[in-house]
Amino acid sequence: MSFSWPWALTALLAVPLLLAIRWWFNRRRKRSAITVSSVALIRAALPGRSSWRRRIPVWLFLAALLALGFAAARPEASVSVPSNSTSVLLAIDVSGSMCSTDVQPNRFTVATDAARKFVREQEDGTRIGLVAFSGIAGLLVAPTTDKDSLLDAIDTLRTARGTAIGQAILTSIDAIAESNPRVAKTGVELTGPGQLGDYEPDTIVVLTDGSNTTGVDPETAAEQAAARRVRVYTIGFGTTEPAPMVCTADQIGGDSPFGGGRGWGGGRGGGRNQEIDEQALTQVADTTGGRYFRAEDADQLVDVLTDLPREFNLRKQDVEITFWFVLAASLLVVTAVGLSLWWNRPQPYRPSSR
Repeated sequence: MSFSWPWALTALLAVPLLLAIRWWFNRRRKRSAITVSSVALIRAALPGRSSWRRRIPVWLFLAALLALGFAAARPEASVSVPSNSTSVLLAIDVSGSMCSTDVQPNRFTVATDAARKFVREQEDGTRIGLVAFSGIAGLLVAPTTDKDSLLDAIDTLRTARGTAIGQAILTSIDAIAESNPRVAKTGVELTGPGQLGDYEPDTIVVLTDGSNTTGVDPETAAEQAAARRVRVYTIGFGTTEPAPMVCTADQIGGDSPFGGGRGWGGGRGGGRNQEIDEQALTQVADTTGGRYFRAEDADQLVDVLTDLPREFNLRKQDVEITFWFVLAASLLVVTAVGLSLWWNRPQPYRPSSR
């Protein structure tokens, strides 16, 4: 919690000042005490209240003064609020290992189906961009609200050699910089300090089934994203079980390790899955303020992608909460006055039985 007017906290000194004044009056009252012939007569004249009933209203009133003192300083709290200007760059791995059949019918089919569902289920007005990466990374669709163009681009994805995760992150940053002037392109040297202020509403989602094999290191790219306050969420897709590599003819690109234009299948039990570099993917997410997710089948991948907007559609914002302190002070004062009046109400006369 922070304060817009921190100097107004000096109003809190009113509480110890009142306590000091009360102590001083009590001390003077003791000095001016008079001598009476019978203590029993004084006790009979005083109202029948216990000491805690006398003190509770006082402490409630002092607590109200403390709340008002904090309210005078205009307190602010950092809360998560929905962002209405989010751009999502979806970077999909199209390396040859996506032909693995450990996830039926193969990883490539499941990943593209999940990407289509992700696009369709986004709220209207959400800007989505598409980056495909294998040995190189390319922007297929700049951030747009046109879902049809995104779906058409997903249909054109083809496998190729290599896995350039770091380059995919840098390509996504440059795509964000084209529409967000607060985000500098990757070729621009940043002169100011990084990691300051709120995150940008633009977010990168990297879906991969392997580890970086070419190009810039993913952690180096993550530092570039973090310096620009762009969060990167990473998804590791697939299992560690060896499985045949099988892609259909329309899933294989000209640079595919299986040859262009032909379907390919491995023998029974053949094929070797590239290990997912979970350490690097976790480090990328942690460095940029995102999260790492693991999905081993189609259902898990769909769940991760469809739940992601709950993560990155929220941003931190300082919201003034003075109202709540004033409300608390008002309730405390009303409670203190109410208890004082109730406990000091006139008691009905009860004649003595004697």
